[in-house]
Amino acid sequence: MLFDLDNLQKNYGHFQALKGITLQLDAEAVGLLGPNGAGKSTLIKVLLGLLPFSGGRAEVLGMKVPDQARQIRQVVGYMPESDCYLPYMTAIDYVSFNAELCGLPRAQAFRRAHEVLYFVGLEEARYRKLGGFSTGMKQRAKLAQAIVHGPKLLFLDEPTNGLDPQGRDEMLELIADVRARGVHVVLSTHLLPDVERICESVIMLNQGELIHAGTIADLQSGKDELLEVRTHLTDDRFREILIGADFEIEADDDVLKIRLPQGKSTRDVLSLARDEDIQIRHFMPERLTLETAFLRLLDEAKEGSLER
Repeated sequence: MLFDLDNLQKNYGHFQALKGITLQLDAEAVGLLGPNGAGKSTLIKVLLGLLPFSGGRAEVLGMKVPDQARQIRQVVGYMPESDCYLPYMTAIDYVSFNAELCGLPRAQAFRRAHEVLYFVGLEEARYRKLGGFSTGMKQRAKLAQAIVHGPKLLFLDEPTNGLDPQGRDEMLELIADVRARGVHVVLSTHLLPDVERICESVIMLNQGELIHAGTIADLQSGKDELLEVRTHLTDDRFREILIGADFEIEADDDVLKIRLPQGKSTRDVLSLARDEDIQIRHFMPERLTLETAFLRLLDEAKEGSLER
């Protein structure tokens, strides 16, 4: 089991950063999502044993937090969002030092540092000081120090933060390569397309509460099927016909989004168009994006908190 959490809580004084998180999840790559202040970074630090929690129970890869925090950190890599280096250190010294902190002997740490700096594309800059690196190079160096000891699990906190489109794409390719080598990945980011590209499961937090834990496929499956329909003429006639037949309609320019209630099918929509002599130019199911599903869950969570 990747994570096994039971009523996990973290308080900062009177402020509840984590409000009883309970989940069991086993996945190769997990997206950790939530708005600012949702508790994502706090959850990562608690699972790493860097922050004490206030209540509940937590296990990572079958190891208990905080009792086995040192063993956890030996098999887990962490790339924090903020800069975590000394600017006067060279890349090779920085990465090899982190390898030693994870328990590797000095000679092995130095050899591994060369290997991972080559992997992330910094082989020619490995003897340069980190203070002179660009944002993209710093992010690559941070990734290198997170994987230098060969972790089983990798926490990535906003790894594409500050990168241009090309740099972001290259970073995601590196992360995908790490995942392909059998490393579990937890990607904490506000860029939902990054999660869709890398992960198959998600953990969603909102104001310290868990609002979803499971596969992206489950999250994207809506209660009712949604169709996108475009007709020959952009008028309201077909919409009125559909509403009269108890279909729920959303309009987006010249596209009708038709929600199929229980008992209705795509054949019913096509039959209405045929009977009314309406020519359909575009007809296909709409895929519920991760962003749409995420915003919908946030709205439901907000409505639930207002009711309470």
